[in-house]
Parts: sequence; structure tokens; C-alpha cells
Amino acid sequence: MDIIWDELTAGLPTITQLIHAVIRLVAATLLGGVIGVQRERWGKSAGVRTHILVTVGTTLFVLATAGSGMSLDGVSRVIQGLTTGIGFIGAGAILKLSKSREIQGLTTAAGIWTTAAIGVTVGLGSLGLALLGTVLTWIILTLVGRIEFKQRIKRINEENQARKI
Repeated sequence: MDIIWDELTAGLPTITQLIHAVIRLVAATLLGGVIGVQRERWGKSAGVRTHILVTVGTTLFVLATAGSGMSLDGVSRVIQGLTTGIGFIGAGAILKLSKSREIQGLTTAAGIWTTAAIGVTVGLGSLGLALLGTVLTWIILTLVGRIEFKQRIKRINEENQARKI
């Protein structure tokens, strides 16, 4: 019976480690949610749930590897694997429209990749850096997105005016 109990409780952290893990996982949830809400407001396919799952997932990977006593080199390899793996998820968000020679989804893919970086940063315990990254990501997606949108509308209007002439 002791063997079963040992297996069921293996890997459970001390109360201090548990508090750190909870704080980091809640922070990952909130930071991923901020970016996800922004993407959902803009009508993008990767929204709140996707971004939260990416931040929480990457945070869990980092917490699990760091908590297992893995060396810094080992944790680095896990982070490298996460970076590559998230790239594949992002690739699935990219769509090439053959008729218009236009590519869509690059910003969504980059947003998912950035969200993963935020999750890794949270998992490593750099909450201030993760918050700064989230704020900058939100600013880029929102403010720069608005500027791009206005420029696109202006270009379309100019093209329509040129066609009328």
C-alpha cells in the first residue's frame, strides 16, 4: 500500500512550491487571457481559450522540468522544443489565398508564438518581464493593428478612385 501511495503523491510539491506554482499558473492564465481577449475582439480564430492554453501549457512544461531537478541545460532543451512545437501550431494558423496572392494568419501565428514565450517566462519566475511582454504585445496588436487597418482602407479607397478615372 505504501508503494501505491508513494506513486500517487510523487512529484507533489511542498506547500511553498505549490504556492509558487499556483501563482505562476494563475499569472499565465491572466496574461494569456489578455492577449486572447484582444484577438477575439478583432475576430481572429485564435482567441481567449487558445492563448490561455498556450501560456498555461508552456508554463506547466517549464515548471515540471525545473521542478524535476533537471539541469539548466535540460530545461533549455525543453524550451527549445516548445519554441519549435509552437511554430507548428502557428503554421496551422497561416492560410495562403492562391487567387489574391495574399497570406493570412501570420499575426495570429506570431501572437501564439509570443504567448508561448510569455508562458515560458512565467514558468521561469520572471513575472515582471512576462507582464511587460504582455503589455507590449497588446499594444502592438491593438495600436499597430489600427494603424494598419486605416492604411489598408486608405489604399482601397485610392484604388477605387483610380478605377473611376
